[in-house]
Amino acid sequence: MNLSTLARTSLLHLSPLRSTSSTRDNATESVAIEGRNINFSVNTRQGRIVPILKDCSIRIPSGQLWMLLGPNGCGKSTLLKILAGLLTPTNGALYVRRPKSYVFQNPDHQVVMPTVEADVAFGLGRLNLTNSEVRSRVSKALEAVGMSEYLQRPVQTLSGGQKQRVAIAGALAEACKVLLLDELTTFLDESDQMGVIKAVQNLLDISGEVTALWVTHRLEELEYADGAVYMEDGRVIMHGDAASINKFIKAKQSSYINRINS
Repeated sequence: MNLSTLARTSLLHLSPLRSTSSTRDNATESVAIEGRNINFSVNTRQGRIVPILKDCSIRIPSGQLWMLLGPNGCGKSTLLKILAGLLTPTNGALYVRRPKSYVFQNPDHQVVMPTVEADVAFGLGRLNLTNSEVRSRVSKALEAVGMSEYLQRPVQTLSGGQKQRVAIAGALAEACKVLLLDELTTFLDESDQMGVIKAVQNLLDISGEVTALWVTHRLEELEYADGAVYMEDGRVIMHGDAASINKFIKAKQSSYINRINS
């Protein structure tokens, strides 16, 4: 997907860093994603500059599943697109491990080939692989997301959650190290929602190398995250372990409810 650049940039690319944050195996790991003081603005037709992101800084350790939360319009999807390279920030410093892959909210924007096998293999055509290597990558990727039995299934017969898992498998087949996931469960029922979450958890456990940053509005999904980032009004408000973020958000919700009921 090609998105037009909406603002000029003075972007500095960071070198890979090290983190002492505990990972799934409690080992010290390198940082897969880091942004420092990321700003992003757009120009209106009236010539006004409207800030969308304001000095956002995040740090995501390798091999973990982190979630990016916040109210509608807070800038979380914009930040994810900047990390994916689909938008260019006005300024700031940025490092994202490569190869990286962005999975869209609507799987129909990404899953376009007639069968599951063909769709997962689609991006491999540019890698100069043998047919045997392609089949092996497709098989392993589908196994990682629990979709092996759907190899020859027509894409049009899949549910929304199954299509999301096929999109993730396509990224895995290309050996991506960072998955950027934009509100994958927004349009899914509970069964499909859990299928996608478990697929992402499973592939992180299997690979030990893949890092996932998941934009969501569903607070209950924090239960499955290693860490989280909470945003409001274009700013990162809190950044840390999932339990602390969950507690913080629930306290804000409770305070708001008490105010409107008083």
